[in-house]
Amino acid sequence: MGRRKLAAGNWKMNGVKAALGEITALEAAHPAPDCDVLICPPATLVAAMADAAKVISVGGQDCHAAASGAHTGDIAAELLADAGASAVIVGHSERRADHGETDADVNAKAQAAWRAGLIAIICVGETEAQRDAGQALAVVGGQMAGSIPQGATGANTVIAYEPVWAIGTGKVPTLADIAQMHDHMRAVLGASHGAEADAVRFLYGGSVKPGNAAEIFAVSNVDGALVGGASLKAADFGGIVAAASEG
Repeated sequence: MGRRKLAAGNWKMNGVKAALGEITALEAAHPAPDCDVLICPPATLVAAMADAAKVISVGGQDCHAAASGAHTGDIAAELLADAGASAVIVGHSERRADHGETDADVNAKAQAAWRAGLIAIICVGETEAQRDAGQALAVVGGQMAGSIPQGATGANTVIAYEPVWAIGTGKVPTLADIAQMHDHMRAVLGASHGAEADAVRFLYGGSVKPGNAAEIFAVSNVDGALVGGASLKAADFGGIVAAASEG
């Protein structure tokens, strides 16, 4: 089926108010892209970016499972929505590794995102040791089973495959490896969620750049990208947006 490509940027712990100029520049260069464009800045910039953006959607990088309460330093999905976000990343490998988040935690956060009317971008991916041991498909399948709640649809959920060993390293799986994983993920989601799985978009993330985006977007079951460092500058991310629009 025809799934509209999504170019999503994760700014991670980067970006101050001056960086909003990159959003203005990106929209000036791509005023009507033939794809969806999303930027997930630090929480400090969500509201300002939502106000500044005309074409680009804005998301958060994480949320707490609870709607409110005594959780100092955390941010609820409802707070992100109130600030103008339309999506939130949950289960990024850096959250799983640095904060010990489990599949159950990610599942709860995805449900919180839905509760607040946000799209949940659920991240999965294997480490280099797991891939070298031949466990990549099993690991990602297990993460999907634990992290994706029942009720996932094309309207409320995006799945992002990010091989941990490729994030920010310059290493990229072969196109055949990406196709194998994305086809596997589509089959896994189909087994658990039925026909609705056909509408859910699968993003690839891991050292995506303007120079390799087009060939990655042409791979089976790749519906876009979750981009890290290359999303920080309009000139770089613009090339990825252009590739998504053409794909």
